[in-house]
Amino acid sequence: MRGDHASTEKTGPSPDKNGQGTIHYSDDPRDAGWVRQNIPCQTACPAGTNVPAYIRAIADGRHGEAYEINREANVLPGVLGRICSRPCESACRHGWAGNGDPVGICNLKRSAADMKDARHRITERLYAPTGKRVAVVGAGPAGVAAAYDLSLLGHDVVIFEREEKPGGMLRYGIPEFRLPRPLLEIELHNALRLGVQLRTGVTVGAGKGATRVSTLLSDFDAVLLATGCMAPVHLPLRGLPDGTDLSQHCQDVEYGLGFLVDLHRGQNKRVGRRVAVVGAGFTALDCARVAKRLGGQEVTIHLRTSEEYIPVTSEELFETKREGIRIKGLRTPVALRTDENGRLIGVEFVQNRLGGWRDNGRRLAAPIEGSEFVEECDTLIIAIGQRTVNDFLDMRVEVGRSGNVRIAENGMTSVHGLFAAGDYVGGASTAIEAIGHARQIADKIDTWLVGRKRRRVVSMEPVAAPLRQPAHDFIPRQHMPTIPLPERHQLTREVECGYNQNLASEEAKRCYLCDLRYQINVDRCIYCRACIEVAPRNCIKLVHSVEIREDGTHGPLQETKEWQKVAAIWIDNNECIRCGACFKVCPVACISITRNHFVTVDG
Repeated sequence: MRGDHASTEKTGPSPDKNGQGTIHYSDDPRDAGWVRQNIPCQTACPAGTNVPAYIRAIADGRHGEAYEINREANVLPGVLGRICSRPCESACRHGWAGNGDPVGICNLKRSAADMKDARHRITERLYAPTGKRVAVVGAGPAGVAAAYDLSLLGHDVVIFEREEKPGGMLRYGIPEFRLPRPLLEIELHNALRLGVQLRTGVTVGAGKGATRVSTLLSDFDAVLLATGCMAPVHLPLRGLPDGTDLSQHCQDVEYGLGFLVDLHRGQNKRVGRRVAVVGAGFTALDCARVAKRLGGQEVTIHLRTSEEYIPVTSEELFETKREGIRIKGLRTPVALRTDENGRLIGVEFVQNRLGGWRDNGRRLAAPIEGSEFVEECDTLIIAIGQRTVNDFLDMRVEVGRSGNVRIAENGMTSVHGLFAAGDYVGGASTAIEAIGHARQIADKIDTWLVGRKRRRVVSMEPVAAPLRQPAHDFIPRQHMPTIPLPERHQLTREVECGYNQNLASEEAKRCYLCDLRYQINVDRCIYCRACIEVAPRNCIKLVHSVEIREDGTHGPLQETKEWQKVAAIWIDNNECIRCGACFKVCPVACISITRNHFVTVDG
């Protein structure tokens, strides 16, 4: 059914208990298509993390190895194991209809970082020095990820950061009760330790005393802008010009990101007794939880739509509510109410109803005429998003309608040698999205600098026997332990405790190990149907043809019940739970198992 395909072969040791032996490297688009199509968690991860491989390592108690598998893709595993937006879990096959809850992939990522041996030694594969120099502007998640990859690829990298410490929004935008700073320090050090020069307290811009981008372009072979989104999106209100800075209009109004940045720079922040937060993302929830810890007695988050449509994890929403923060939906602020002294006393809202769907899958909010009402409050925090700014550039760079810089297919802006990555290109997103995009751009910079592309191929490693038991299907999702509510008054006390050894092991067993490919050799198969009869699900099918698309993925299986039309017995990976029942019952050993994943080789 698959036919011949080009591959190279590397001979390894004899198979051990995990079946490691001769490894084949394939650049056949059908093998690459199989990985993209059948490992949904990895495909959904912007950084392309090899999720099944590190979860299997955790199940075996190999936490250091699991940590290293993570670092190959997402650079800061312990950090992302706490604050990742978890697109992998939304795609997890275990969470599909009828399969139960998705695997706690993010929690397991954290467990790999928490449980690795204290003497664990980080290892990387380094390429030969290229003699090329790259300047990275911004030490946030995008800048750090790009610098890390470029340094591994043999380039000399210098990061320019205006703050006194690296980390960007990881340090200045996320509260310590979600992301402990000692952990952040360690992982940033590990990412930058391979010769990356970090220059903090350096402003890159067009102002007096700032380092010019044009100067960097003359001093370096390439420059990468990874400055993120720092300017707040302003809230339009009745009677005020568009773009009015409400924090200047009323002293009791703050913007969410600025509120958090000031706090983490060491400023003494205060809130009133009644705090209203307007916004629907992680920043809004963080601001509300911080306000509660700063003494806010009545803290409320106000949404344009309703909570089931906001882009945050269910766990984060749950913990926010547990801490006594109310969430009120279907309302849009339209005006401020102040007293004779100009102090805030309330916000006027208009009632909404749910409208249609946006292109991004979220709901529209339609205001109801004549439904205005007032919510009393002493402090208003606006957290409706951030936008990019380009006023620091001392040259003209092509931008799109939204104000974000435009980049070509090779990651370069309209200025030769000037690249851009992360939120600075796509607008405000998440840490994992910024890291994923930055790693893609780093790869493009490397290709541009050295004149060739490092090849991405599929590694196919034989597995001697099934690695999963059917009983693992019935293990419930293991929930993250947290500290008691009375202990959550400190800004620096981490709320989530992390998995212990038992919880991590049980959760890891739940993974379907979608990187395992079960195949039936049609030349050896005797069509005895033993595999079909023993299968716990409708996962083994009689097919007469399979459509292979241009990208290497396959279309719907063309099934048949007529034996004379059967071209093959096909294992449907959408239904397969990798239990190995078919493998064990086959009388002629025509079923093989391989572990498939992407690797990068020097072109």
